[in-house]
Amino acid sequence: MESYFLEWANLLLRWLHVITAIAWVGSSFYFVFLDSSLTPPRDEKLRAEGATGELWAVHGGGFYHPVKYAVAPPQLPPHLHWFFWESYSTWLSGFALFTVSYLWNAGAYLVDKSLVDWSPAAAVAVALSFLVVFWLLYDAICRVFGQREKGDAIVGALVLLLVCVASWLACHWFAGRAAFLLVGAMLATAMSANVFFWIIPGQKKVVKSIAAGEPVDPIHGIRGKQRSVHNTYFTLPVLFAMLSNHYGFLSTHKLNWVVLILMMFAGAAIRQFFVMRHGWKLGRNRHPAGYAVVGVAVIAAVMAWLAPQASEAAKAPAGAADYAAVQKVLEQRCYQCHNAQLQMKNVRLDSREALRQHAQAVYQQSVVAKTMPLNNATQITDAERALIGRWFEEGARTQ
Repeated sequence: MESYFLEWANLLLRWLHVITAIAWVGSSFYFVFLDSSLTPPRDEKLRAEGATGELWAVHGGGFYHPVKYAVAPPQLPPHLHWFFWESYSTWLSGFALFTVSYLWNAGAYLVDKSLVDWSPAAAVAVALSFLVVFWLLYDAICRVFGQREKGDAIVGALVLLLVCVASWLACHWFAGRAAFLLVGAMLATAMSANVFFWIIPGQKKVVKSIAAGEPVDPIHGIRGKQRSVHNTYFTLPVLFAMLSNHYGFLSTHKLNWVVLILMMFAGAAIRQFFVMRHGWKLGRNRHPAGYAVVGVAVIAAVMAWLAPQASEAAKAPAGAADYAAVQKVLEQRCYQCHNAQLQMKNVRLDSREALRQHAQAVYQQSVVAKTMPLNNATQITDAERALIGRWFEEGARTQ
């Protein structure tokens, strides 16, 4: 019964996490678009009030007129909407999902004994430390270098180096799927921490100063803007890392940390294209197509690099790829988790009829995605995967 309720918890938390993430990412993308699309106010009254930008937009049959005050409006409105629950809800639901999916069964999902043979408790402790240590180092980089001349370039380079080191460590310490997810969770934690420790507190200080009739220190807006910009560039790398655990051919590669870094870099480059595209329309910068080209080129290069070689098909043992041959592989690699007594994920493979029923899933998970056996704990070989592939392609359900 425990596994049944864990499956429900996984489903409901995943559903909640996707919903809150859509809300957070959507609002982030919208405000980046808004900042990049603002033009100086034409109305003299708005300029006199301290407005620094405005935008006219049409949506859903109505017209909208957002106005931005870079430091402070002339007076506080009676109702002020705060954008923070989208971030907090996304992190909380994501951490709960990570706990249910990986930390609860750390011995199976986090630990790869061919990399590091540590206890589940030690693996959980180190995984959690990734979230904390990355945030502390990233925050220190922003504090020390963020306000210097050319500080943005220095911070960008150091954060990129930090992400690369963290990716290398994660992929050398944890099972591939867990490592990719952990790096994504690490970046997402920094994003939410930016909101919790810097963006919202800074905004509250501004509101407090306005309410008290005191001068507003612009440093709070500058710092909040800096962290918000970082968050928007983290977004696509985080989404890739979160989705990649469904595609074992990425995380099981012997240089999986390089794959992860390249794909996250591609995501950041593509995000830069969309950020600059809004400004280009207003003539503020050159056309940003180069960033999109670089991002797409990196993805294409990774696809070419990971493409199966034609010779891999020849790795399958010669002879008939029939049920008897496949049964020998499954007996060694799969029966221990998918038998009459255990039936992990409600899948049983220890009979001809059961295997026929799950033939498509076996092919998809073990041959195409390479996500099973989990973390390749039973050391299935490429030749055995190829054998299963031949068996399926030659008519698995008729054998």
